[in-house]
Amino acid sequence: MRTFGFVEGGRELPGSMVAYAYLAATMLCWGGNAIAGQFAVDNVSPLLLVALRWLFVSSFLVMMYRNELRETWPMLRKAPLRIVLMAVLGFTAFNSLFYIASHHTTGINIGILQGTIPVIVLVMSVFVFSTRIGAMQVAGVIMTLVGVIAVASRGDLDRLLNLEFNPGDALMLVACLFYGGYTLGLKVRPPMPGMVFLSWLSIIAAVSSLPLALVEWLGGGTQWPTAQGWVVTAYVAIFPSFLSQIFFIRGVELIGPERAGVFVNLVPIFAAILAVLLLNESFEVYHAIALALVLGGIGLSERARIR
Repeated sequence: MRTFGFVEGGRELPGSMVAYAYLAATMLCWGGNAIAGQFAVDNVSPLLLVALRWLFVSSFLVMMYRNELRETWPMLRKAPLRIVLMAVLGFTAFNSLFYIASHHTTGINIGILQGTIPVIVLVMSVFVFSTRIGAMQVAGVIMTLVGVIAVASRGDLDRLLNLEFNPGDALMLVACLFYGGYTLGLKVRPPMPGMVFLSWLSIIAAVSSLPLALVEWLGGGTQWPTAQGWVVTAYVAIFPSFLSQIFFIRGVELIGPERAGVFVNLVPIFAAILAVLLLNESFEVYHAIALALVLGGIGLSERARIR
């Protein structure tokens, strides 16, 4: 089945150009998620938002792929623990910490820190899959870490020496570690269509997010969605959770995961631009330095990998 083809003047655009459009749209959705987290503050509580997000997405996907889900159930039963861990880490835990962090840090910071995921995946793959890396990739990792430190310390040397960091930035880094683990799991996922696998993950995420939402409610922290909260919930369910996954899967099919991974570099850029335009956040000098270091570090790592 073909998905969202692009046609210009009656002639289909080249595969690479179509992939670039899909992947750029994906990163715009993901960058917008950082802004949605800021709009969610005081309009819907973070763990309720995660539960509503995956309940909506999983319900829609089950209706679309119910036959395929039945057919692939035997594959799921062969490695249930690994698939459950992928859903819990990449969908439930990552998004829970993501939206909690939004209460304590800025959209710009979240976007920049999210841009470290490719380097985190690279480092994890060294330990998990014994991936060999060269000097240029090591330099890229170090450069990215310096960028993360610049964000966490707000460019203040005294804050760094006294180890005073924003708790929201720390939570976001933990979230990125969880997503890195999920990404590694994709290398050994069951041989089923991408959207069917996404359906299974979203179902597990919906189920695993309910206990967290219950704990939030028992602790008196539940904020039922306001009108703006429902808009945010609809956005994160439709764009970062559903459409962006379709776009990303299609982009990877067209140009491969190695080339597609480079486009993650656009997430912090889009997040920073949207934060300034929509949230009136100030773009400080340390943001520019950190963004340059993170993107430069990822660029070095990707360049070495391609070579």
